[in-house]
Parts: sequence; structure tokens; C-alpha cells
Amino acid sequence: MKLTEIVVTEAIVTQLQAGERDDAISELIDALVKSGAVPEGARDTLVQRVLEREAKGSTGFGKGVAVPHVRHKEATRVAAAIGLSEQGIDFNALDRQPVFSVFLLVSPEDSPDDHLQAMEVIFHNLGKQTFRRFLRQARSVEDVTTLLDEADTQQLAC
Repeated sequence: MKLTEIVVTEAIVTQLQAGERDDAISELIDALVKSGAVPEGARDTLVQRVLEREAKGSTGFGKGVAVPHVRHKEATRVAAAIGLSEQGIDFNALDRQPVFSVFLLVSPEDSPDDHLQAMEVIFHNLGKQTFRRFLRQARSVEDVTTLLDEADTQQLAC
């Protein structure tokens, strides 16, 4: 599985308007709905489920990134939105630092293996300092998609 297969280009938000975690999650779910990657009727439930997941433990794992995620019965495929914030968002991250890059992942409820594989691909790349730095510097959807493609084809140095 590759990042370019997971991330929905139309759900890349290079300038998140939200300044708070819950609003950022809603904004990214809305981007997935608008892109057609998840059904509009599932929007409120998806937001609620992601927030419930956050209440159990922050998905802000440090180094300026967060990966909120949920499996849902109405999701038809693995789909991720990316949100970038210049000012940073308090995600209650493990390192207590603001989050500048958010990958929000939605997967079908009946595909736990695909969900785990997608999480593995996302975390593998977010674990690379160069990837995180270039992602944070991205200013356009094209910048992000180029980065994803380079990461998928191993053109990005660690």
C-alpha cells in the first residue's frame, strides 16, 4: 500500500482554518465528504467516533504530527485527508508540542488489516524527519502530492 493510494488528493487541506483539535478533525472529515471518499450521511458519526478515539488517547504522537483515525461501517475504502496548519494545533501530543501536520484516516469497519497497513505506511513516512520537514513546508496540493509520490518511490532521503 502506498501513500498515493491512501491520501485523497481532493482532501488535502494546505491551510487548515481550524485552530483547535476538534475543529481540525471536522474540517478534514468535511474534506473527505466533499471529495466523495466518505458518504455525506456518515459525517457526524465519523466526527463523533474520531473525537471518542481522541478521548481515549491523543493521536498526536509528537514531532508536530497527528494521525487521528477511525474505522466505520459506511466507509467504502481506506481514505486519508491531510491538513497542514501554519500556527499549530494543540492535539495534546505526547511531546506537548503543537501539531502542524494531520493525517486523518478513515477505513471500512470490516477491513482491519487494510487499516493497519495504511497506518503502518503513514507512520513509516512520518517517522522520517525529511518527510515531516517537507510536509510542513508544503504550500500547495501539488507540493504535497509530489512529496507523497517521492516517498512512495523511495526518492526521498531520510
